[in-house]
Amino acid sequence: MSPDWLLEDGRPLATATVLSHPEQLERLRASCPEAAPTAVLAGDPCYDRILAALPQRDRFRRALGVGPGRRLIVVSSTWSPRSLFGGEATGTTGATGAADLLPWLLSRLAAELPADEYRTTAVLHPNIWYGHGPGQVRAWLDGARRAGLDAIDPLDGWRQALIAADCVLGDHSSVTYYAASIGVPVLLGAFPQEDLDPFSPVAALGRTAPRLLRRGSLRAQIDGAIAAHEPERYKELAEQTSSSPGESAALLRRLFYDLIGMAEPAGRPALLAPLPLPPFEPDRRTAPVRALTRVLGEAPPEVSVIRHTQANGGPDQAEDPAEDAHARAHTHAHTVVDEETWETGLLPVADIVVRRAAGDDPRVGPPGAWTSEALARYPYCGLVAYVDGPDRCVVRVREGTLLRLTAAADPGGRADLCDPAAYASALYAWLAGGRPLDRALPWLTVRTGATAHRVTVEPLSLLP
Repeated sequence: MSPDWLLEDGRPLATATVLSHPEQLERLRASCPEAAPTAVLAGDPCYDRILAALPQRDRFRRALGVGPGRRLIVVSSTWSPRSLFGGEATGTTGATGAADLLPWLLSRLAAELPADEYRTTAVLHPNIWYGHGPGQVRAWLDGARRAGLDAIDPLDGWRQALIAADCVLGDHSSVTYYAASIGVPVLLGAFPQEDLDPFSPVAALGRTAPRLLRRGSLRAQIDGAIAAHEPERYKELAEQTSSSPGESAALLRRLFYDLIGMAEPAGRPALLAPLPLPPFEPDRRTAPVRALTRVLGEAPPEVSVIRHTQANGGPDQAEDPAEDAHARAHTHAHTVVDEETWETGLLPVADIVVRRAAGDDPRVGPPGAWTSEALARYPYCGLVAYVDGPDRCVVRVREGTLLRLTAAADPGGRADLCDPAAYASALYAWLAGGRPLDRALPWLTVRTGATAHRVTVEPLSLLP
């Protein structure tokens, strides 16, 4: 809204300055009156596409591998020095390089949030990717990506992630504001109030939304923000997102045709492209995973599993005593390592080794062959698992028995989206306690948090 951005030699740069709400016009008149005559109220096409896609929320969640009982956390940052990406981990707002606050936050989230109860994605402003270069950004995010983070494409997919989100950890970006506008709980990890027009809606968000604190449990803060959130909390801010919700396509087309001096096409409505359904991309962890298990029942068999990624440089436990007490209630711990891990030195000492591929992948499959070879290759592991679908895996135990683990579908027939490696951990815990395999047949219940997964255990063959 400043003259530096809107004027050249004292004259407006643009023929038409598109605004989405009258409050912007008032601020434009105050900050740059020379540009005010060019203002056109034409809504917000980005916001309109989000509003139109809200009914697709469940589908977007499943595209990101988020099933019932799991929470999607979106970390969003704009590109200024005092953004979530540019800020210092100490909490100050100095312009120090990009690799402080956000990597600290991502490592804490990976350490604190149980892998099967939370999914984390990052939405970074395009200027971050193109200013620093994709290679540098990927290098900064590498540890978090191996711990399961999904970095959303800087141009496509972020709107769907917002719609699917249970909570957004953000800053003063428009992405964070859009999230609040559609009723998503927001926690502000950075917010340079002094950089904003105090009369702007974004500044009002900074005065309204709770702040993310470095001290204490991040999980407790996230869960608290979700539990305390009221749907009407950001109602006034949502009303200032656009004064013409759902009408931007028609308003913008009218403006464009007026500018070129032509009549609009008759009988053809102005439409916006709907947000596409993203490809199915569940999170993948190649960093080692520590699994805490507890046998809850033997008749019928039931095992609780809590899995945490052990990312390099990250802390190994939460700072919340309640979380520690919950972990101590689980009586057995073991290490799970993906065969494609960078920490290859851990493969020989892993309790479970996992491979993820299609069942007919000629490079490593079929599952029966790989599991037999893997047990020979890693003589100290107790179980190997070949994950060949979103809800199933083939495991072979040290004694040689080959089994298929398959989670039951929901009442609508949709696949359970919990990582099948969690089922392998449950079976391993059952056997490690000295319990016979046949008592886990034909099915066992695997609990991840408050969610119960009914898993069929089907013997396939025995080694000679």
